[in-house]
Amino acid sequence: MTLAIVHTRAQFGINSPAVTVEVHLSNGLPSLSMVGLPEAAVKESRDRVRSAILNSHFEFPARRITINLAPADLPKGGGRFDLPIALGILAASGQLAPESLAQYEFVGELALSGDIRPVEGILPTSLACGERQRKLIVPTDNANEGALARHTHVYGANHLLEVCAHLRETQSLSRQVFEAQNRAIENADLTDIIGQHQAKRALEIAAAGAHNLLFSGPPGTGKTMLASRLPGLLPALEESPALQVATVYSVAGHGLRQNFFERPFRSPHHTASAVALVGGGSNPKPGEISLAHNGVLFLDELPEFPRAVLEVLREPLESGKIMISRAQSSAEYPAKFMLVAAMNPCPCGYLGSARCRCSPDRVTRYRDKISGPLLDRIDLQVSVPQIPYDQLTRTQARNSDSDNVGDTSAVVAARIDTARRRQNHRQKCENSYLKATQVKQFCALTDQQAAMMTTAISRLNLSARGYHRVLKVSRTIADLEGTTNIEDQHLTEALGYRLS
Repeated sequence: MTLAIVHTRAQFGINSPAVTVEVHLSNGLPSLSMVGLPEAAVKESRDRVRSAILNSHFEFPARRITINLAPADLPKGGGRFDLPIALGILAASGQLAPESLAQYEFVGELALSGDIRPVEGILPTSLACGERQRKLIVPTDNANEGALARHTHVYGANHLLEVCAHLRETQSLSRQVFEAQNRAIENADLTDIIGQHQAKRALEIAAAGAHNLLFSGPPGTGKTMLASRLPGLLPALEESPALQVATVYSVAGHGLRQNFFERPFRSPHHTASAVALVGGGSNPKPGEISLAHNGVLFLDELPEFPRAVLEVLREPLESGKIMISRAQSSAEYPAKFMLVAAMNPCPCGYLGSARCRCSPDRVTRYRDKISGPLLDRIDLQVSVPQIPYDQLTRTQARNSDSDNVGDTSAVVAARIDTARRRQNHRQKCENSYLKATQVKQFCALTDQQAAMMTTAISRLNLSARGYHRVLKVSRTIADLEGTTNIEDQHLTEALGYRLS
């Protein structure tokens, strides 16, 4: 038989579209031509495949070889097509039975020796393969990642000869079973932070409702320490959202995360570019906001980021996704993250004290780096004041009062978990992601409360977005206290976080 068909998959964002490798042998001068929008790395596979076949003691056919990567309008890149191309040539030349390839999909880059090297984006490939009810053969280094898709039969191979032996049923490959690589992580505790009870309260509310949060205060007051305690407060991911996060990391080339069910916590440096945050490239890769999907994006020293970089956050904060468009391709990635930021009140950080030497113009320029629309999307804006020295020394005493440090992270995490369960039982999402119709349904106010909000809108100059975000925060505070309806004190507290 001179025609063979092999199934594989391309990588396109977090999707993995099916690709059919068609190999045809015909009479004529020995040559190899490849069609179907192959990029440079795919075109170069002809030399890798030829050497791999010869070094695996197979015969490379001295005939005219035509390889078609279908569909023809889908760009194909990377070395992932080496293995299916080699198997297609072997099947078309009669060295493998073509019918043995029908129930499998193949992905892998070939070394000149025939070894199979790992590639990126295996998890979305494995998930898509399982939906088609086919088995997947991948490089051994990718097998554990592919096995995350529990409904897919994944087999890892080290060499082209192992794949051929499996297809000939002379020596079978073992099905890979996912092996968790979770390691115990000791998250820092909230009790390490002295005082700052209002900031801790705001952190608890933000974590309970997945609200965006901004800490503002002088240097050394614990803003970064507070944000770093978030991983120990957030509940673990369930399997479906954890798979979404793992898929993004797979496409980005980060492989398996150490703790599969832990929510991601990303903290890019303030020199990061807009592309680093949202993603990009000729073949668009996910950026920090997508790597923080279902988790936290922490931006320390917020005004030090270029304003143009911060502005790219506005649309993802509303939509929960990012569309990256380039001349040759575009890709959509999830970006449903909780934004936590920290900043100083002025360039020197000591505004209002004798130590401050910043002019009003300099302070204005510093704060203007954060636009009004971006601030409007931050639900809680909290001042973190300097801690009095007597409070610091009193806490360091051996018999100090534990009230100065508050509840432990475990106690706060239990309250947050309970509040989130109430939200998911009521509306199937955290309060931060409530739509306008859901806000009207689940954040209903009494006539007296509506009058209070009317006054607040006028005095604080709240936008419609700001109004709805106050209601969502109020709903979260009510959930933390276990009350069915929003009460006056919940609204008052939520408004206080817009006043800071």
